[in-house]
Amino acid sequence: MLLELAKPVALLLCLLSLFAVFHTIFFTLEDPQLLLQPHQAIRDRVIDSLLLLALSAGISLVGAFIFREAEPYPHPSLSATLPLQLFYWATAIMLILFPLASFLETHYIFSPSIHW
Repeated sequence: MLLELAKPVALLLCLLSLFAVFHTIFFTLEDPQLLLQPHQAIRDRVIDSLLLLALSAGISLVGAFIFREAEPYPHPSLSATLPLQLFYWATAIMLILFPLASFLETHYIFSPSIHW
């Protein structure tokens, strides 16, 4: 009974922690004075994102244990549970989108010439 109530809470916490990582990577408000030091701002954003990603991994791992214990006796592996699969997919997507967004921002979005 208690495990069935803990599963949605664990899943919600997993999703919220992944949203916090996504928000930190892509939607940070930067201080206008840091424009003179862009490498420091990027480094701070990456470090904050990695710390939040580690926290999100811990939350997803706890959620995976909850999901695994709620299953019948031949328990599935931890990597087959929903919280860890969400964590794997979200991390992979963010790892692909961050360099792509950085490249597009640097070379195409604020460039005055048209690259067609």
